[in-house]
Amino acid sequence: MALNKTPAKEEIKEETYVDEKELAIAQEEAEKSENTYIIHFKKPILYNNENIETLEFDFDVLTGDDGLKIENELQSIGRPAIVPAFSGEYLIRMACRACTNKKIGVDIFTNMRLSDYNRIRSAARSFLLKSE
Repeated sequence: MALNKTPAKEEIKEETYVDEKELAIAQEEAEKSENTYIIHFKKPILYNNENIETLEFDFDVLTGDDGLKIENELQSIGRPAIVPAFSGEYLIRMACRACTNKKIGVDIFTNMRLSDYNRIRSAARSFLLKSE
């Protein structure tokens, strides 16, 4: 009787697929976007014992060093970004570095409404796509 062997992590080949229709829509939105984004929360978010009503992002302040640090951070937790513009993990870390009115960490996104998370993530994605 042969044992069913589970492949080692190195043996698992991850395929990267970006939906062409989704990419086209994202690129169209990116062309219309600005490099800054302000979100006004309908319901304040409690973060570090402070109610936050607004976050401001200036993606233009990011540097190549920020991109490299994000990549290194994701690799260190075993979640490398194959296509950064379509990696939620990459985009939220990018947004944290671009936030200009508050110092935030990725943990702020765990208590955020999904619609707010999606708007911030989309703004970061649009910036990346526009800059390519």
